[in-house]
Amino acid sequence: MTSTLPTPSAPTTSAATPAHVTPVAALRARRRRRLTLVLVSLGVVLLALATLALTLGAASLPPARALLALLGLGDAQDAFIVHRLRLPRIEAAVLAGASFGLAGGLFQSTLRNPLASPDILGIASGASLGAVTALLVAGLTGLAVSGAAFLGALAVAFCIWFFAWRKGLHSIRFVLVGVGFAYLCSSLLAWLLSNAEVREAQSALLWTVGSVADVRGTELVTLASGLAVLAVAVSLVGRWQGPLALGDDHARGLGVPVDAARVGSLLLAVGLVALATASVGPLAFVALVAPAIARRLVDDGGAALTASALTGAALVLAADVAGQHGLFFGVSAPTGIVTGLVGAPYLLWLLATHGRKSQA
Repeated sequence: MTSTLPTPSAPTTSAATPAHVTPVAALRARRRRRLTLVLVSLGVVLLALATLALTLGAASLPPARALLALLGLGDAQDAFIVHRLRLPRIEAAVLAGASFGLAGGLFQSTLRNPLASPDILGIASGASLGAVTALLVAGLTGLAVSGAAFLGALAVAFCIWFFAWRKGLHSIRFVLVGVGFAYLCSSLLAWLLSNAEVREAQSALLWTVGSVADVRGTELVTLASGLAVLAVAVSLVGRWQGPLALGDDHARGLGVPVDAARVGSLLLAVGLVALATASVGPLAFVALVAPAIARRLVDDGGAALTASALTGAALVLAADVAGQHGLFFGVSAPTGIVTGLVGAPYLLWLLATHGRKSQA
């Protein structure tokens, strides 16, 4: 009789637990596999674009010769073309694109708004205003102009912060105040350029368009080191982005310091925008488009910060190759013009679909 008694409840619990946990574990595993696949694919795309950028030009190089020159094994002329002319431009495009993409991902996930972008918020315009003011008013050149661009972006960001803060930082108010400052900076830029001499205005035009053509030496090292430091800091606050996307109440329930998390994330995003804009100028719409593409590729509802950085790097490098060699339009153009031509239709589409979703 004793042997016919039912077994204790422990085996029943252990049998039921996998049935309850397995779907969640399977979902997480699928997301990890998809994220890995996306990151590897973006890396392959970057490698292909970099190879194309090394081989195209007035002095075209076959991929084999370009690789030998990159490794220091080719002849002197090939090494000069690769290391002095083309490689710095590729590095500047990748670093600046990663900065803009990462900043856009932070803005959109922290403010929970797909329209939150340094272009629309006026932070990139503030950097342009700082650089043009340093050129046309103070007569500065070189790294001093980049420093002025960095300070201009920070100044506009803190002004937006001051006017948007009302017992906390709310995303809609932050975006609306940022749009107002974007128009203000654009008006001041137009006024400065209209009152400048033709030669001075032409030299300042780069800071209203954006280009990776002339980033060399110290500027490139500053951009790389600054991005490395800020990326490490972003990795520390990245764990807050998921809870913040659920809303303030849910985030607080999960133990997230909401105000500190939002302020820290936005400060890092502003630093990334200021750093990139101070080096290459305002590359329009990269910070808006890259995170949206990354989220669709990853498809897990999160911030997709790493994918946003790689997508931004690929977008800027592709835009620079297309603009430099006139691949699509037959006319050479700065990188910022190509990104603007690609990003403007996307913004119109996003506004239209966002309005329909809000009505639904």
